[in-house]
Amino acid sequence: MITGKEKKPLIKNLPGKNAKKIIERDKKYVANTTKASPAVVKEAKGIVFEDVDGNIFFDFVSGVGVVNVGHSHPKVVEAIKKQADNFIHFAGTDYYYQVQVDLAEKLCNIAPGRWNKKVYFGNSGAEAIECAIKLTRWATNKKFFISFIGAFHGRTMGAMALTASKIVHKQRFFPWMPGVVHIPYPNPYRNPFGIDGYEEPDELTNAVINYIEYIFKHFLPGDEVAALFSEPIQGEGGYVVPPKNFFRTLKKFLEEKNILLVDDEIQAGFGRTGRMWAIEHFGIQPDIITSAKSIASGLPLSACIYPSKIDFGVKGAHSTTFGGNPVACAASLATIELLEKGLIKNAERQGKLIGKRLKEFVESYEIVGDARGIGLMQATEIVKDKKSKKVFPKARDEIVERCFKKGILLIGCGESAIRYIPPLCINEEQMNNAMDLVEEAIKETGANLKS
Repeated sequence: MITGKEKKPLIKNLPGKNAKKIIERDKKYVANTTKASPAVVKEAKGIVFEDVDGNIFFDFVSGVGVVNVGHSHPKVVEAIKKQADNFIHFAGTDYYYQVQVDLAEKLCNIAPGRWNKKVYFGNSGAEAIECAIKLTRWATNKKFFISFIGAFHGRTMGAMALTASKIVHKQRFFPWMPGVVHIPYPNPYRNPFGIDGYEEPDELTNAVINYIEYIFKHFLPGDEVAALFSEPIQGEGGYVVPPKNFFRTLKKFLEEKNILLVDDEIQAGFGRTGRMWAIEHFGIQPDIITSAKSIASGLPLSACIYPSKIDFGVKGAHSTTFGGNPVACAASLATIELLEKGLIKNAERQGKLIGKRLKEFVESYEIVGDARGIGLMQATEIVKDKKSKKVFPKARDEIVERCFKKGILLIGCGESAIRYIPPLCINEEQMNNAMDLVEEAIKETGANLKS
């Protein structure tokens, strides 16, 4: 039995026969979605999981950004069991129960902004985005939206219209929701303006603002734009961190144009970056925050947090059956308590450690072109060489596969990046041991490419 405190992974049998059987049955009966690795979990605790063949791994994916407090944290499990003993469901959109109100009040208090707020509860990140789409249209009576190239906001038809990270998300699904215009994200490492955003951050910021001004002059009526949607750090698009002053400049520009800013914290929020909300690193208060993934440590729950004054004006304009499920709300309250009592600080502390290691990889290996991130939301970009910055997804995928065989579960993002998002309960020894194995995989991949 694993404890979550294991110091190193232990791989005995890969690929295992039990895993193979389950994977084959999955292929036969389960929809083709986004399977990324032949990991077949049996038990998970903290940052550790054991597969069905007895192999022990370190999870640097966190259920794709979901189990920030660690797998099956005892406090979360206890909260789930206690609430389930009382009642499991009671349609919180139509009736009332305290645990939902308690969570809504807590989210309103910890969200940036000193104005009065309300919360709409859904089941997934895409649902939170759909709420923000409808809410901003309702409140402003405007029909257009701006989103960034590289953004990922979900796969439902409205959210998909905002998404622009990979062609596969939109292929064969047109027509999607009309009214969305995409603009370049201020990616310091590679952007269409040819600006080195690390050396000239203000120039890159101004280039994006000028681009918005340009489209307002030519084809998008700025006075008809309801909202701009943005991730504080682009997730699926490559874990791209914008220049420090970007959001401050953007918010000022949007306020002048009477355009709302929707901050998509679905992947970056809930302590991941060493702050409760990633946008806190950039010194602004967004108008609306969407949250999901880690909000309830694995139970389906999402939240759209917004100013009370723009609430839907009539009953029935928006609702859902399972949103704000009492068991999920109880799990979320326990999750927030754990984050506030030390895990957010640990994310900041361990983020500095992993950030240092990843920067060292850039200095040591030609195929590691960039290292970026905040807290425990980090990435390395794999390239053919540092000068050209050409993407190298083949090498990225080889590194991820080699890491899996060494017991480190990783996942890619963007065209050629690897994301590192372990649970926030990871300790220094686990982090260093994991990074040693990642470095081995990078070194082996580089040598293999030369041979």
